[in-house]
Amino acid sequence: MIWYEHLYMGDKAKKHRFSIIQSIREKKAGSDVYVITPPSNGNNILDIYPVTTLYQEYYEKKNLLILGIASGYQEALTLAGRIVDRMYRETGAFSIRDFLEKEETGGRVR
Repeated sequence: MIWYEHLYMGDKAKKHRFSIIQSIREKKAGSDVYVITPPSNGNNILDIYPVTTLYQEYYEKKNLLILGIASGYQEALTLAGRIVDRMYRETGAFSIRDFLEKEETGGRVR
C-alpha cells in the first residue's frame, strides 16, 4: 500500500486516525474500515474497498494508492462524494489523474 500525502479521512475515521492507520499497516483493521483508491479500470472514478480485501495476495501485489479512509460503508460513500466534488470543482472534469497531479504540484491551497 502507498499512502497518499494528503490522505482524506471520513468524519468518524478522523477521530481515530492514528489507530486506524496503524491497524491497517499491521493488517488488523476490521471489516468496518474502508479505503478509497484510484480506479482499477477506466469505467470508474474511484474504487471503494473494505480494508480486509487489501490483505489478499492479489491486492498486496498491486500496491494500491490509498487516497482516503472511512469508518463504515456509508461514510466511505460520503467521503468518495466529497473527493469527486472537489475534483470536479478544481479541474472541471472527472479525472482523478489530473486532480492528483494538481494537488501534488501545489495547485490547491489546503
